[in-house]
Amino acid sequence: MSLRLQALKNLTNSTTEVAVPFSPKITAIFGENVFTLKTAREYLSDEGYKSLITSIKGGRKIDRTVANQIANGLRAWAESKGVTHFTHWFQPLTGTTAEKHDSFFTIKSDGTSIEEFDGAALIQQEPDASSFPSGGLRATFEARGYTAWDPSSPAFIMEIGNGRTLCIPTIFVSYTGESLDYKSPLLKALVALDKAAVDVCNYFDKNITKVTPTLGWEQEYFVIDEALANARPDLVLADRTVYGAAPAKGQQLEDHYFGSIPERVYAFMRDYEAESYKLGIPLRTRHNEVAPSQFECAPIFEEVNLAVDHNTLLMDVMSRVAKRHKLKVLLHEKPFAGINGSGKHNNWSMATDTGVNLLAPGKTPKTNLMFLTFFVNTIKAVHDYSDLLRAAIASAGNDFRLGANEAPPAIISVFIGEYLSKVLSEIEGRVGEKFDEQDEAILKLDLHRSIPELLLDNTDRNRTSPFAFTGNKFEFRAVGSAANCANAMTALNTIMAETLRNFKKEVDELIDKGEKKEVALMHVIQKAIVESKAVLFEGDGYSDDWQNEAEGRQLPNVKTTPLALDAMITDKAKNLFKKNGVYTHSELEARHEIELEKYIKKVQIEARLMGDLATNHILPAAIKYQNTLITNVLGLKQIGVAEETFSAQREMLDKITEHINTIKTNVSLMVEARKVCNNMTDSREKAIAYNTEVKDKFFDEIRYHVDKLELLVDDTLWPLPKYRELLFLR
Repeated sequence: MSLRLQALKNLTNSTTEVAVPFSPKITAIFGENVFTLKTAREYLSDEGYKSLITSIKGGRKIDRTVANQIANGLRAWAESKGVTHFTHWFQPLTGTTAEKHDSFFTIKSDGTSIEEFDGAALIQQEPDASSFPSGGLRATFEARGYTAWDPSSPAFIMEIGNGRTLCIPTIFVSYTGESLDYKSPLLKALVALDKAAVDVCNYFDKNITKVTPTLGWEQEYFVIDEALANARPDLVLADRTVYGAAPAKGQQLEDHYFGSIPERVYAFMRDYEAESYKLGIPLRTRHNEVAPSQFECAPIFEEVNLAVDHNTLLMDVMSRVAKRHKLKVLLHEKPFAGINGSGKHNNWSMATDTGVNLLAPGKTPKTNLMFLTFFVNTIKAVHDYSDLLRAAIASAGNDFRLGANEAPPAIISVFIGEYLSKVLSEIEGRVGEKFDEQDEAILKLDLHRSIPELLLDNTDRNRTSPFAFTGNKFEFRAVGSAANCANAMTALNTIMAETLRNFKKEVDELIDKGEKKEVALMHVIQKAIVESKAVLFEGDGYSDDWQNEAEGRQLPNVKTTPLALDAMITDKAKNLFKKNGVYTHSELEARHEIELEKYIKKVQIEARLMGDLATNHILPAAIKYQNTLITNVLGLKQIGVAEETFSAQREMLDKITEHINTIKTNVSLMVEARKVCNNMTDSREKAIAYNTEVKDKFFDEIRYHVDKLELLVDDTLWPLPKYRELLFLR
């Protein structure tokens, strides 16, 4: 019996139930495995606690002598929960998290065994850096790298089975100091935005001393039966189906969206939510998504760095918990053809330490002007650096998703809705008018005459927009479901910092020339509106008309990752990131190289899978059925049945033979094309070749004929679980 049929049999007979922890209140378990400030107050001395607070809120380094006190407190807390090991938890450029566990156990010089965790081990560790992607920053023989504690993200305890490990969130850098992870450049980008945003905020309120970017991600994912997934090598190795005929029913009835959550999935959701709550991940929402077997969860907004850590942690938790339920979570952006892919919408805003959301209109003309300043500067940042935002969300998986089934297109545009469009048009229309104190144009610009206070409800949403304003935040919809949010957030916060810095410079120049502050602000806002209006688009991002219009507006439309990544290494990008202290030129070049290598390897893996599945799984099944038809036709001939009476069998035989031959020919050609690509030494040329000469030439062609065979070959012979089974059977 094939793995597929065995999995279907086991699924039908399965009565396995998983006991899901129950808590009458989320607050009873929330953060119980996190070293929160409340916990720190209990386990740390006054000196240690104050030092930790100062580091978290002020970004100051913790003195190593005080670090010993904090480490002792952390160990005492962890041991009270049964922890024996600790790890520096970091986010290398592999796209997953990394950890190396060490025990608290040690032996002193006199032979005494004790449990110990000192400040040096808390602050810094030395994992092997040579085995992680470095883009040429480190040679294979140069192994040393460092993880350094990030106090702004609290330590937590990870429970895996009966084991518990203390996890210390860290950055990861090379021996020579270059960033080798997602977190360290993100932290630098947040510092840059904080400084630039505070300087602009002080035009309106001198009491503002800190601006914190916030993030609320929405994580989409698929859930399928584990045994069915394991019967498909493509899902095991690539997290997506390289073959699969469309089922009679997909998502066309739209009956899955917001529907009743299937019981088995519901148990899984409750289980991973409970694990997440204990880790301090503030999940708030769960629901069915549009495609069958697709779901979504979303948290309460948090500071960006913590939100990124929590999302990365969540993906790991979901995958582990799914195994308990004999399920598999698919985080790939396009695991199934013909239905919606999965994104990770990044809802982004900025909050001041005085409690103001800078992207929410205020209740007075003065605060409206502050909103307008940050709102327009965000649009300008996206306009000026749309190529960098496109590069930040580029991946082999996202290339399959962008531009179809409710995913935004590769053209980066901004949707702001009817009301705000009118406001910007009204302001733009006053370009050239002279503002003076008597006119007091700024103070008369009461946006609430045009915009109801509840912006969340007065403008429609545009699912085809990659970057949409949704009331009090911008939603970066183009981010892929498997991505680390840090990549998009590093780019967005950096371009925003640069745009605000330039804005302040222009305003100050006008003030120095004697212009009134409000009038100077308005002039620069008007200029920004005019310069960036090309990026504003309210219509259907999928339409051919928009493709043509975007070209006329000179908006980039880069549909493939190898070309999109070019934006990372332009002089403009290098100067931007260096000026804001986020990446050095060499770090940017290295990341460009790493992303190209990722793309090459993922397309290479999928090409190998397609060849293996076709040769060792699909063609043998098709040939076996072909032989059955041949035997049938020959038998009918032998007993003298008229040929016209078995024309259907002959027609099927001809079609199957045609598909078999076409598949075999194209697989052989694809193998040869891969060999040519593999001999290329330039990573960019190699990535482009893998895209155009392997993926574009052969993937769809081979898939077409395999999927046609699936519809012809005897169902009992077909080796791979079908879409109707993967998507609808649990």
